[in-house]
Amino acid sequence: MKWITRERPKIDRIACPWLIKNFVDKDAEFIYTRADKVKEDAKKINAIPFDIPDVEFSHHEDKCTFDYIIEKYKLKDPSLQTLATIVRGADTDRHDIASQASGLWAISAGLSYNIKDDYELLQKGMMLYDALYSWAKHLQKEKHTQNPVDHIFIDVYNKYIKQKSVQKKTPHWVKELKQIIQDQVDTNLSLANVSKSLDINPSYLSREFSKHFNNLSFGEYIRKLRIEKAIELIQQNKYSLTEIAYLTGFSDQSHYKPLPGITRGKDNLKNFLDNELITTHNISVSGKNENANYPALYQ
Repeated sequence: MKWITRERPKIDRIACPWLIKNFVDKDAEFIYTRADKVKEDAKKINAIPFDIPDVEFSHHEDKCTFDYIIEKYKLKDPSLQTLATIVRGADTDRHDIASQASGLWAISAGLSYNIKDDYELLQKGMMLYDALYSWAKHLQKEKHTQNPVDHIFIDVYNKYIKQKSVQKKTPHWVKELKQIIQDQVDTNLSLANVSKSLDINPSYLSREFSKHFNNLSFGEYIRKLRIEKAIELIQQNKYSLTEIAYLTGFSDQSHYKPLPGITRGKDNLKNFLDNELITTHNISVSGKNENANYPALYQ
């Protein structure tokens, strides 16, 4: 019997001929033609059209043509069912339904790219499905690494990964530095002073700091802790704004510039904290509504 389909096959239009040749009709003949001529040519040569819209041998619901042929001819081989899922996943871009689907797509697309003659492509593709069927029938439970020599390579790889993991261990100075910052966040901390305390080169500390402190620079990290502490104190509703400034290390007015029309002092500090809290946490300590919530700030 003759079968006809669209030219430039990749998945279904090679998988189906393999299936038909091996399980339906060993003498089947396959023809590839232009997509718009498949039905017309099928009538001329009395061939069965497949893998095109509006014919019997095609996609139905979520199944592809390969699935339909298995169902049509009542093929019960479990290995074909395994193969069908792989073909369906590759042919419909549903690589999640079979881990082998993405590999089948990659190899099929590569073959189609390299081989421009459809009949040569079919011949080479038949070998691909012979191999997949053998794997499905005989080799599914085998692993590439079950060979003793392969185990040696796996052991070498695992040792490398373990060694690499150890090398990435957090340096001892990081823990010590976190404690120093936590204890002295309200003081005038500087990278130079901290480097001296840790006996670490300042350039090295500056370079390595962000890797262990949330991708923040030294100054950004200190500011973040101070802002968080300011929020905590504001929410306690026990301290004035001036007291909060001292307790969080913002009392040094070199941290901020005077706003136009406002002198240095409480008003400017309030505006500074306002700006910081809105920028970092979308919280405000000024305005009528907020005054009611934090009366201690305005004593």
